[in-house]
Amino acid sequence: MGVAVSRNRTAEALVEDLSQDGRGVARIQGKTVFVRDALPGERVTYSIRRRRRSFDEAELDGIIEASSERVDAGCPHFGVCGGCTLQHLAPGAQLATKRGTVAENLHRIGGVAPRTWLDPLTGPLWGYRRRARLSVKRVKGKDRTLVGFRERDGRFVADIDSCPVLEPAVGERLQSLAGMLDGLDAAGSIPQVEVAVGDNAAALVFRHMQPLSAADRERLEAWADGQGIVPWLQPGGPETAAPMRDDAPELLYRLPEHDVTVGFLPTDFTQVNATVNRALVDRAVSLLDPGPADTVLDLFCGLGNFTLPLARRAGGVIGVEGDASLLERARENAARNDIRNASFCAEDLSMVPEHPQWLGEAPDRVMLDPPRTGARMVLNRFRKRRPRRIVYVSCHPGTLARDAGFLVNELGYDFSACGIADMFPHTAHVETIAVFDA
Repeated sequence: MGVAVSRNRTAEALVEDLSQDGRGVARIQGKTVFVRDALPGERVTYSIRRRRRSFDEAELDGIIEASSERVDAGCPHFGVCGGCTLQHLAPGAQLATKRGTVAENLHRIGGVAPRTWLDPLTGPLWGYRRRARLSVKRVKGKDRTLVGFRERDGRFVADIDSCPVLEPAVGERLQSLAGMLDGLDAAGSIPQVEVAVGDNAAALVFRHMQPLSAADRERLEAWADGQGIVPWLQPGGPETAAPMRDDAPELLYRLPEHDVTVGFLPTDFTQVNATVNRALVDRAVSLLDPGPADTVLDLFCGLGNFTLPLARRAGGVIGVEGDASLLERARENAARNDIRNASFCAEDLSMVPEHPQWLGEAPDRVMLDPPRTGARMVLNRFRKRRPRRIVYVSCHPGTLARDAGFLVNELGYDFSACGIADMFPHTAHVETIAVFDA
């Protein structure tokens, strides 16, 4: 447990590094101090917010010497809203920091390094975010409803009127959305709104803890019509989400280089950044480089984001996924695109059996896109049936490093290449793509 302390003593420090969550790192008399909003190379004043046994957490009070990489934040809510942590760091420095985070994890956890670093995959810095979960709170003291991300400490909903990193169809309408919700009889029973934007439409899923009255439904639908938003209601878990109208359009995104269109539900997992996702798919297909004689395994295949483009080039692709609803939509997406050389198999890949049906003979090439927990159980099944090439897309540097260490040090793979994809500009989150050859 940390001990909260009063912020009445200011100290001075030289910031040496950035932590993996984007805070400045200083070392004072052998103890690490994390200073929020401080950047490497800066001399700052700070005050301790919380003391812990092995480190302290601090707030930035002032900057004595600023970093040359410091820039003005592009959002007036930066510093209060917890949605972004790195808007004060120049975009090029953000990329360098993220690559450094990946390299440090690979070395420290996996004891490995790639032979080649790939150029980073980048996209727009603003208006890129197509998925988000916004908190909703009726605040009596302000006599109105707030809609947005949580504040940095997580206790309160940030009081924001717009969000420049959200897709503008939603990000520019937060004030209007909050006003509409504030006028509902059920304003106090709607805790969140989920954002899902496709190439063709933007949807909002309203989580409501009690049934909406006919008047509330009418108000909500009228607002959505006026804003060009597709409204969904979710009275319970994600499986209860449904469009308010029978004629609601299906959400779609396109992968034009591969002549693929992917349909999805607002509650399905999709990448938040359409531009970077397209570039990531293109790179994965290029790196895996399947030919007509190759069979590809796409593990954690989801909706078919990689499966379907790979099927355009491979002899066959087997997509494996543990979520039955995602797997069903992957099959639907294969049919939508008239792809007949892709098959799909249901399997919980966090607990893979000794001889999974989908493994068969040694696959030629494997595509991996696991969750934050990584793919350790899957990789263990490659001890005897070794694919010639593995392309691994990761959303967590630590589990990628662990798995890369296993592939290289236990299974003898060559760590051919690695690169980052800046899926979440202005945040510390980093996606990585890595290539391993037998």
